[in-house]
Amino acid sequence: MKLVILAGGYGTRISEETKLKPKPSIKIGKKPIIWHIMKIYSFFGINDFIICLGYKGYILKRELAKYKKKENWNIEFVNTGLNTMTGGRVRRIKKFIKNDKNFCLTYGDGLCNVDIKKLINFHIKKNKIATVTAVQQKNRYGVLFIDKSSKIKLIKEKPNEYINGGFFVLSNKIFKYLKNDGTIFEKDCLPILSKNKQLLAFKHKGFWACMDTIRDKKELNKIWKSKIKAWQVWVN
Repeated sequence: MKLVILAGGYGTRISEETKLKPKPSIKIGKKPIIWHIMKIYSFFGINDFIICLGYKGYILKRELAKYKKKENWNIEFVNTGLNTMTGGRVRRIKKFIKNDKNFCLTYGDGLCNVDIKKLINFHIKKNKIATVTAVQQKNRYGVLFIDKSSKIKLIKEKPNEYINGGFFVLSNKIFKYLKNDGTIFEKDCLPILSKNKQLLAFKHKGFWACMDTIRDKKELNKIWKSKIKAWQVWVN
């Protein structure tokens, strides 16, 4: 099975770093975050990668060339455009996985210690078009539930809600839902799949984190320097 990594966005919320490099090239420890993602999948036997390039893609391509041979990875770099949306990027790599019944997809900025093998087996057994890894992220703020008259009905203090954690497994039937470069996978595709009862959640209660801001980057580096190394499923 192949892994498609969305790595072409501008990364505007972490512009302090992305002025000079694409977000997946930002280092956690001494390696780019995308290397950590690929190591997770490689541990579970996935060594064929399709990287959806866009903003400053040449930097990411140059960066990963250092590791390609050493890690025994097969990497296909695909220029999916500067302003292409997430669904549009996936649509552009169709020809590279046309012979695969299923494939994995994830974002180039998320780390997780999910069991990829169990995730894939779950997807195949359920036989739906899409499976998303559902993760619990503790909200830093309380949530107010307000009625039409502005009265607060309920205060939920720092709830742990399930959110889209990436780490998808998709059937090749997904391409029917990807219309053009402007298709946003999360807004245009997933809701329709849900409505058609073709979207499943694989619940993961272990570690998950997304690097959206400088604060996130600092936190991930702190974890990596510690003894925990929460997403390191592989052995050095």
